[in-house]
Amino acid sequence: MLFTDVIRKKRDGGELDDAEIQFFVDGLADESLPAEQVSALAMAVFLNSMSFDEAAKLTLAMAASGTVLDWNPDIYDAPIVDKHSTGGVGDKVSFLLAPILAACGCYVPMISGRGLGHTGGTTDKAESIPGYNATPDLDTFREVVRDVKCAIIGQTPDLAPADRRFYSIRDVTSTVESVPLITASILSKKIAAGLQGLVMDVKVGSGAFMESLDKARELATSIIGTAGRAGLKTHAVITDMNEVLGSTAGNALEIEESIRFLRNEVREPRLNEVTIALCAQMLLVSGQATDRADAVTRCEEAVSSGRAAEKFAAMVEDLGGPGDLLENYQGYLPKAPFVRPVMAQGIVRAVNTRAVGNAIIELGGGRREVGQALDLSVGFSDIAATGTELDGDTPLAVIHAASEDDAAIAEGNLLAAVSLGDAAPAERPVVYEILTG
Repeated sequence: MLFTDVIRKKRDGGELDDAEIQFFVDGLADESLPAEQVSALAMAVFLNSMSFDEAAKLTLAMAASGTVLDWNPDIYDAPIVDKHSTGGVGDKVSFLLAPILAACGCYVPMISGRGLGHTGGTTDKAESIPGYNATPDLDTFREVVRDVKCAIIGQTPDLAPADRRFYSIRDVTSTVESVPLITASILSKKIAAGLQGLVMDVKVGSGAFMESLDKARELATSIIGTAGRAGLKTHAVITDMNEVLGSTAGNALEIEESIRFLRNEVREPRLNEVTIALCAQMLLVSGQATDRADAVTRCEEAVSSGRAAEKFAAMVEDLGGPGDLLENYQGYLPKAPFVRPVMAQGIVRAVNTRAVGNAIIELGGGRREVGQALDLSVGFSDIAATGTELDGDTPLAVIHAASEDDAAIAEGNLLAAVSLGDAAPAERPVVYEILTG
């Protein structure tokens, strides 16, 4: 089979058959297909989409391209669950959800990704913790999940290797925002992880890959349907990404905000609402709760009691990070040498959140090309929420940069991304819809 014929078929709007999809996945996994041909097919799919059957076949083939984990029920005697976000700016929910659910009795083997396009990556954020091994071998992964009940790691060479390569190529070829490719990428990793239940956080808005509610529903429906075909029970929660989630955006800065949340010190309202909604839905999808109100109460108590923080601390230590991170995070997390506020006048009416994510890439906190090293210290903190009235005392945000020149560029980018006015904007939902199939 010539792969140029496969590209041509999809370029012309044809539907790929089982053999063609398997040929593509095999070539991804063993790297026999060059990056230019992979990117050509990705663009053809981006422009012409895939049928539900094609997407399902691609998902299952990529899941089977490496190890598929099997969790022995005699050892792991509670539901094996996870959540996945379609990507946003400032989305640090994984670092909250995994320990909250572990404190509620679930096992959460979370296999995350790196930054994709303008969105931050959970794996990159985890690597801002000194010593944290985000890519352990699978035996270590299993041990941490067994002992702590949660582990957040990056995609290892063993799990869905075809997706790992495809993901990195899509990141730098403007082929990210494709419903079938997003579906296949997400679910191939989750199916390979051996999950019994999954909750999708489908973002919608200016900082999401799905900018309209209709497109978000399309993606949520695609994921639920494809996952069902593979025997993975999945619910989806559509949440707002028309502004940064939480008050920080940037790798180490988001870890700091996550720690302060788990310590029950500062829980930014939108971040708290999204996190608790997803955690409660996870208890429902796993059968650990039958009543949403009870599920919410249990998740809230996991934070307020400190049990979720204890789970996070144990996970970090078991994966090689400092045992006293929660107490002494200021001494461990990397800090940018230039920190200064961005001042403005008016009420924050709207944010081009994608532009904020791109500003972090400009600072060095995100990738322009495959394999690029990141500056994990840079980003924005103290980000003003929409509706905030800015004055001489309240900044729009605080910039963390590697140099004064970088900070000046970031300030211009941030001011250009924000609309200010004299009146508060209309209120927006934080959680739009919950889809269960």
